[in-house]
Amino acid sequence: MDWKQLLLLFVAAMLAGAVNAVAGGGTLLTFPALLAVGTLAKIANATSTVALWPGQLSSLWGYRREIGENQDAIGRLAIPSLLGGILGAMLLLRTPAGLFANLVPYLILMATLLFMAQEPLSRWQRARSAAAAGPGGPAESADKNRDEISARGWAGVMVFQFFVAVYGGYFGAGIGILMLAALGLMGFRNIHRMNGLKNINGLCINLVAAVIFIANGLVQWPIALWMATGAIVGGYGGAGIARKIGQKNVRRIIIVIGFGLTLSLLIKREAGVRSAPPLHGAPRMGANHTG
Repeated sequence: MDWKQLLLLFVAAMLAGAVNAVAGGGTLLTFPALLAVGTLAKIANATSTVALWPGQLSSLWGYRREIGENQDAIGRLAIPSLLGGILGAMLLLRTPAGLFANLVPYLILMATLLFMAQEPLSRWQRARSAAAAGPGGPAESADKNRDEISARGWAGVMVFQFFVAVYGGYFGAGIGILMLAALGLMGFRNIHRMNGLKNINGLCINLVAAVIFIANGLVQWPIALWMATGAIVGGYGGAGIARKIGQKNVRRIIIVIGFGLTLSLLIKREAGVRSAPPLHGAPRMGANHTG
């Protein structure tokens, strides 16, 4: 691997760390970068998960107060997060490499659509917080998250979290948006507490997935460590650059990359299908065939 490819991976990881600090969706930068340097899809997925995990760990510091206020919720959601993450990672291991490569364009497309949904979802959550606070009152003063969640509501959140974790262990991009949606629908109002819960549960999902990927030899360690350094740098210092660029511009760049990569992979796959030799005994194009 030459210095240009190493630079691409470092910059992608640094930007991903910055984007995760201010918006989320960094996997949509690191995963395409790994594909661009010739990494196989399953290896790229596993390596990206391991590389971004240290940056996710450092992001918890910013939500330490909210995490302390949500210990009950963390305990309830940790179990489905861990179990779902394990199942998703095991499903990835059992997915044939060719099948996963065919699924990648659609996984990226789904993650991009989820990323696009993040901003309107945030506006909806802020509006709910303002309505809960009442006229002239801060949203935080009216926040009664733990008291407003019924037993049935908690059961719904935990079941939904399990399926989010399965997807997260399998691919990962967009899980934060899914978690925020579930928490908002089930009665949470304080966006900071929701982000704290989202971050710690995302960390649980990616931790068990990373352990399974490492144990099964799917991680390219030199690349993962190199990119982890970039992600940590981005999480601490790159967030300032992302803020200067502006969240809207950062989001637009990621969305363009997501749609562009989806289209590119679909075109390449279609070209590969057309150029593949016909199976032995299969009728050739244009040959008479009756049946």
